[in-house]
Amino acid sequence: MKLMSPIESMMFLAESPRHPMHVAGLQLFEPPSGAGPEFAREYYKGIRASEDIQPLFTKHPAILPGGLTAGWSSATDVDVDYHVRRSALPGPGRVRELLELVSRLHSSMLDRHRPLWETHVIEGLKDGRFAVYTKIHHGLVDGISTIDLLQGSLSVDPLDPQIRPPWALTNGADDSPPTARLRALASAMKSIPRLGPSMFGLARAALLQQQLTLPFEAPSTVLNGRISGARRCAAQSWSLERIKNVKNAAGVTVNDVVLAMCAGALRAYLADNNALPQKPLVAMVPVSLRTAADSAGGNVVAAVLANLATDIHDPARRLETISASMRKNKEVLAQLPRAQAMALGMLLLSPVVLGGALGMSSTPPPFNLCISNVPGVRRPLYANGARLQGTYPMSIAANGQALNITLVGSGDSLDFGLVGCRRAVPHLQRLLNDLETSLKDLERAVGI
Repeated sequence: MKLMSPIESMMFLAESPRHPMHVAGLQLFEPPSGAGPEFAREYYKGIRASEDIQPLFTKHPAILPGGLTAGWSSATDVDVDYHVRRSALPGPGRVRELLELVSRLHSSMLDRHRPLWETHVIEGLKDGRFAVYTKIHHGLVDGISTIDLLQGSLSVDPLDPQIRPPWALTNGADDSPPTARLRALASAMKSIPRLGPSMFGLARAALLQQQLTLPFEAPSTVLNGRISGARRCAAQSWSLERIKNVKNAAGVTVNDVVLAMCAGALRAYLADNNALPQKPLVAMVPVSLRTAADSAGGNVVAAVLANLATDIHDPARRLETISASMRKNKEVLAQLPRAQAMALGMLLLSPVVLGGALGMSSTPPPFNLCISNVPGVRRPLYANGARLQGTYPMSIAANGQALNITLVGSGDSLDFGLVGCRRAVPHLQRLLNDLETSLKDLERAVGI
């Protein structure tokens, strides 16, 4: 048995049937020219035939005395037929039907008695495309390692016939000895008593330098109540060039523009539902601390809190405020040692974890939603000649955090995946229209 890290243990503490804690990716493929109607079925057979399972994909939690989930066990015989599945969409085979199926798949927990992953090959889109939905427990991977595994299994060569499923990638293992894991656990735990001064420093910097809200003072909104177990997923791609044009004109970063896009969309969505608070929304923005020395699995992230400036009507001023907020918070985060930065992320997440474990939401919430920008591969990618058209990340909704927005770079686009509680965030797909309107507003505001 290998010990879990504190972050990994938190993921299981928060989990319940209403609160599944897996992350996922929905990949959309266009078959190569001349491919017949059996292409998706043959692709399924190809990945199903790969039974070379790497250690990351054999892991499931070991239950210790008292019901404590703090260690990992490894399955010696993985039932690939259980983990790799094939589905067909009902007519008329639109993207709408695809997202309805993905919403149902994303709502159910993974079986803790088995390795914590599933892959679904989905055919039946009327235009001939097919999709692959893969979900993995967040205790095993963070968002970046999930996308690395999914995109890393593809090829840059459209003529490459080899099929490489994520579970067969050799860089997905965590083979560190138990003593090393124990030392890492002890180091992280020892950093927590020092977190008080660091947290005070972060709060002081936010107050004095940014004149923003302090952590744990986000406004209560309809996004921050109790959630049900049912999810709704939405997905859409935007041109990276459009977002870079705004970035260049405003002198900010791509992530600043993404946050401003989301802020404008949320402002419109909440206003349409007569639920826009007077105080600005606050987003938790994960920041990767991963280095080349880290394995592909695991969670190596910290977080900053960003003022989304949803109280500001003017898109240009809103973008400027968001950019200043992110810049100052990253400066403060950069001053912390890595162990303390990760512990700070745990502290920010703790109300969400408690909300999941106790079935309650925090009031006021520490932040209103998570917005995560995951780097991806900019070159075209292929699976047995089928071109990847989009990688749409699907993350976690939680008690007190009914909406999650995650995006990933894929070729010349940014692919957005939205996950919301079906009850708490009605008509989630309308946010896609609001995102497009928000980007157009930003383009006009900076003179494009």
